[in-house]
Amino acid sequence: MSHRTASPRHTAGTSTPHQPPTWAPAAPTIALLTALGVLMVGQMYTVLALLHPMATSLGTTPGRATWTATAFGFAYAAGFLLAGPLSDRYGSRAVITAGLVAATAATLAVSAAPNLTWAVVLRTVQGLTAAAFAPSALSYAVHHLAPQRRGTALTCVTSGMLAAAVLMQIGAQAVSGGLGWRAVFWIGAALMALSLIPVRRVLRPTLRHDTGGGLRQAFAAMPKLLRRPRMIALYLSTVALMSAFVAVYTAVAIAGPAGIAGNSSAILALRASALPALVAVPLLSVVLQRLAAPLRTVLAFALAALAVAVGSFLGGHTVPMAIALLLFVAAVAAAAPAVVETINANAPHARGAAVALYGCSMFIGASLGPQLTGALTGLGFGDILRVVAAALVLGIVLALPALRHQRTS
Repeated sequence: MSHRTASPRHTAGTSTPHQPPTWAPAAPTIALLTALGVLMVGQMYTVLALLHPMATSLGTTPGRATWTATAFGFAYAAGFLLAGPLSDRYGSRAVITAGLVAATAATLAVSAAPNLTWAVVLRTVQGLTAAAFAPSALSYAVHHLAPQRRGTALTCVTSGMLAAAVLMQIGAQAVSGGLGWRAVFWIGAALMALSLIPVRRVLRPTLRHDTGGGLRQAFAAMPKLLRRPRMIALYLSTVALMSAFVAVYTAVAIAGPAGIAGNSSAILALRASALPALVAVPLLSVVLQRLAAPLRTVLAFALAALAVAVGSFLGGHTVPMAIALLLFVAAVAAAAPAVVETINANAPHARGAAVALYGCSMFIGASLGPQLTGALTGLGFGDILRVVAAALVLGIVLALPALRHQRTS
């Protein structure tokens, strides 16, 4: 797939006026970035399966323990704003490597938290360091993979990040049941440290972008993007999407539907029910990409809202609820890469900054999800899902300007 005519001094995705670009091998790159997406983004979601044992150990309540998820998410969102421009300036591999080293130390520190205050503080540090991965990974896929592979790569990486919400909760529930909740963070730190080996072997270094303004120019792109109403609407739609996604899984954990709440086997089944969707959506990416990204965004939001609305009336029926969650997660998995593609198309000269803002909005939404559920717990599971469905309808409204622009351009 690569062209050996390129000079050894040029890395993947770079070229001279007389040479074609040398693209990175797609399969190992996509596999590595997807696996790391599950591991790094999954640190946000592990605590959703640990709220009860953490609360008991730290002397608090499961509701207050949700702050360990919220603190991570807000720090992660802030970290995106730093990691995107840094990736543009210093290269994706360098930022991913530095982030893995820092996140390994922070994750180990979380395992030693003596109380809720320290757990929230250390989770904040963990979120800030883990944030180095996702914007750098998305930027790497855009700059280093051949154009015909980018859509598949973005779908796989974003689906991996969404799969983290399911896989890491299942893993955390299994580990904590046998070894305790602190072991979840020991294992996470060990996997981060080990992942440095394939990162150095599979990912290629990026030539430093020698822009006259340096980092100042990279960061200056952000306010320019935020002065564009259509971009703001896309970012707000991402907030709605991710707050809905995390709110649903938090509701399953702490306000589970009648007949399922307190039943660990049924809750595990609900968490696992989304896995087929997270496998199917990347496999169907070639078919899905026949639709323009803005249209895919609107249709996926609509399916997500419909699935959640139907699920709100299913009560304690495990199988129908599992099907509703399957459709909901499939819709979210289809919407996330479609939004990324739409944002990239609207910011071709500032993709790192644009993706950084996307990630920031993504994890602002993910941070608000647990608090939304916590505030609405008294309403019951069904009413929480109906509020989530309304948030997704708002997401449709926010995504419509991009669809209208695509039709008129």
